[in-house]
Amino acid sequence: MTELRYFRKITAAIEQKTMYRFWTVQLLRFVSLFFIFSVAIAIYFYPGGNIHDPAQAGYSVTHNFLSDLGGYQSRSGSGNLPSAIFFNFSMLLFAGVGISFLFVPRLFKEDPINHALAMIGSIFFLLGTIFFAGVGLTPHDIYRDMHVFFAINAFRLLIPASIVYLIVLLRSPIENRYAFVVMFFLICTFSYVVYQLVSGSPMESREEMIRQATIQKLIALVNVVSIFSLSFAFSSRLKHLELD
Repeated sequence: MTELRYFRKITAAIEQKTMYRFWTVQLLRFVSLFFIFSVAIAIYFYPGGNIHDPAQAGYSVTHNFLSDLGGYQSRSGSGNLPSAIFFNFSMLLFAGVGISFLFVPRLFKEDPINHALAMIGSIFFLLGTIFFAGVGLTPHDIYRDMHVFFAINAFRLLIPASIVYLIVLLRSPIENRYAFVVMFFLICTFSYVVYQLVSGSPMESREEMIRQATIQKLIALVNVVSIFSLSFAFSSRLKHLELD
């Protein structure tokens, strides 16, 4: 009977660790890679046009915003359904990243302060990723005001989330290189938010559009790389942690 209870305990621990690996490691990696894949496919199918030149052929990294990929119509006025499906669905999946972060605090349960901080950071990450999902639910050519609201505030919510998790990583036994990635993401995101506050509208000039569209791609890439990197940090923590 004792052996049976021991076997059940071991089996339950394995199942629990498998579940945590899915949420804190595998899903983060999948969403990151799927986003890059989806954006590439959406760019390929994008008919053309930007906010200043509807005659532009195809998609331009420096002249189009990522949100252009999610509109039901392209800036040229042509149908954009294939691009919209791939881009908007990839944005919706970021809500899964937010849910994943709700499992992360348990990885730091042996330190009450880190555990509490991780819970706070995870709430902000959840809110931020819900706003990213909101971008996918509100195509710019149909729900412009809501789309802009979600797009602008998503990154702002990630600032407190990044600050808190930077503290958690620095206080934990996880290698500092992952904390440096979060620090770099924090600096880039904060700088991007400040730039949004002081810059003009991309509708005002082609030059401003090019600057904002280019910076947006860079911060999006940093965001995806940071999420992907954190999956390795959480994986290393999971290996040395008893969850039960």
